[in-house]
Amino acid sequence: MNLIKRNEDQWLPSVFDDIFKNDWLGGTTNTGGVGSRIPAVNILENEENFIIAVAAPGKSKDQFNIELDNDVLTISSEVKEEHESTETNARFTRKEFNYNNFRRAFTLPESVESNKITANYSNGVLEIKLPKKEEAKLQAKRMIEIE
Repeated sequence: MNLIKRNEDQWLPSVFDDIFKNDWLGGTTNTGGVGSRIPAVNILENEENFIIAVAAPGKSKDQFNIELDNDVLTISSEVKEEHESTETNARFTRKEFNYNNFRRAFTLPESVESNKITANYSNGVLEIKLPKKEEAKLQAKRMIEIE
């Protein structure tokens, strides 16, 4: 089984979505909307686990929310920052703010042991380990004796 990507924020039919949300400049635009930068995700499957790796440099582990609801795993983050600087001679105040959020959702296969999911954030990568149920793991090849 494969993990299935879900896009909860999609409100346009896919034909219009391809036209209006396509990144025509080759990765130089913010196609997810204002303040939204969708991080790249790698999904790996081995004998024991599925592993979701989310590229999110510059964040801390406190800035992520990972939720599991009815076999839908949702990874989200919301960061609000404000900086204020005052120049006393010119009587000028500048206030800058930054707002950044994203949300990714994945439908999990039935083969995932949902109560054993773990997550780790290190070196700008959020890694979520989804262990497989015993019956879903590859079984070793064996000979069957004929009676």
